[in-house]
Amino acid sequence: MPSELENAMESMIKVFHRYASRDGKNGSLNRSELRELMENELSGFLKSQKDPAAVDKIMKNLDANRDGQVDFEEFVSLVVGLSIACEQCYQMHMKKTGKH
Repeated sequence: MPSELENAMESMIKVFHRYASRDGKNGSLNRSELRELMENELSGFLKSQKDPAAVDKIMKNLDANRDGQVDFEEFVSLVVGLSIACEQCYQMHMKKTGKH
């Protein structure tokens, strides 16, 4: 039986490929696929962004090889960055509540 972390990894892979396959190219997300993924799967993060061009800026930052697509490795960097930010918020919350 898979562990909680293995299930999380599987979910991340499945979500990426669910959106990446919409234009027939399974290995990467184009701008509209990334926008749709973020609107559906990261809506809380997008709502906290005051910049209407946030997805375009994220796309530009993620697209390390500048091919106009976000491959899985580039996508993982987004998930890692958001996870680090969430963990930092979690740590601050734990300090405020006195739980360590």
